[in-house]
Amino acid sequence: MTSPAVDPAPGTPPAADPAADPAAAPAPDLAPGLRGAAPAKPGRRLGGAVWAALAIVYVVWGSTYLGIRIVVDTVPPFLASGARFVTAALLLAALVAWRHGPAALKVDRRRLGSAALVGLLLILGGNGLVNLAETDVPSGLAALLVAAVPVWVVLLRTAAGERPGLGAYGGVLLGMAGLAVLTLPGLSGEVGLGGVLTVLAAALLWSLGTVSSARLPLPANPFTASVYEMLAGGLAGIVVGLIRGEHRGFDPGTVSTASWAALGYLVVFGSLIAFTAYAWLLQSAPVSLAATYAYVNPVVAVLLGALILDEALTWPILLGGAIVVAAVCLIVSTERRR
Repeated sequence: MTSPAVDPAPGTPPAADPAADPAAAPAPDLAPGLRGAAPAKPGRRLGGAVWAALAIVYVVWGSTYLGIRIVVDTVPPFLASGARFVTAALLLAALVAWRHGPAALKVDRRRLGSAALVGLLLILGGNGLVNLAETDVPSGLAALLVAAVPVWVVLLRTAAGERPGLGAYGGVLLGMAGLAVLTLPGLSGEVGLGGVLTVLAAALLWSLGTVSSARLPLPANPFTASVYEMLAGGLAGIVVGLIRGEHRGFDPGTVSTASWAALGYLVVFGSLIAFTAYAWLLQSAPVSLAATYAYVNPVVAVLLGALILDEALTWPILLGGAIVVAAVCLIVSTERRR
């Protein structure tokens, strides 16, 4: 899931989408826990590596919704999400220990608890619910509904006493109009209304996790923070899957080759490669440039869903999606000037 393109507090870059990756990541999909990265110095030339990293974030995080839709075709949703993030957490922990030594993974109890809470909101609430919803909702529609995360972030910041500015509130009103249009397929019976509402709940929880991450004491190393966020959220996803009885009657032998391949893609590309590219991008390019993924990812997701899964491009999806992307652009541009 892609995630917000607005900073909930100074020094906290946007997370990746809940589908991709957390870590917002918000986001949807997923690069949780990225914090403290500084924008590139003014006037610094952007080399080919920057554009390559940006292309990875654009395409990979945009494709995670398609990957999730293929995975949940034959794998139970919460078990799939849990397995994905536990695996990604262990791989990332191994990389952190290899690059910085095992001591880099040590955190005190308070920061561990904060990371676990953020992981529950981002991974279990955000990504897990997107997995559940995509058993019924087209991947492109899910991506567009999640794209409105910046709208929820602005509202949550306002509830916390902040004043994001008139431009941000204009983006909220525009975004709400877009969400209303995007909800029409559920109201008309074209897709399950429950699935649409589940995606909206996922986006709200992802936004809450993003805002909370700016206010809680987290491990100083953003990669270490992501390890514990993904581990907590992934383990919780497996527990929820077991409570829901997803293991009953589930035979790994019946999982399609496409689902296995998509799950591997989400772990390696969605949760590790794109996450690393985004973390590097935040240190090597202007944050305003990195933030553009928030309105490119849903477009990529819709196109891939239509091309690969033959998902219908109905007028509510096209019109509502355009309105939501415009709202995100307005919010991002407003935050960029602050």
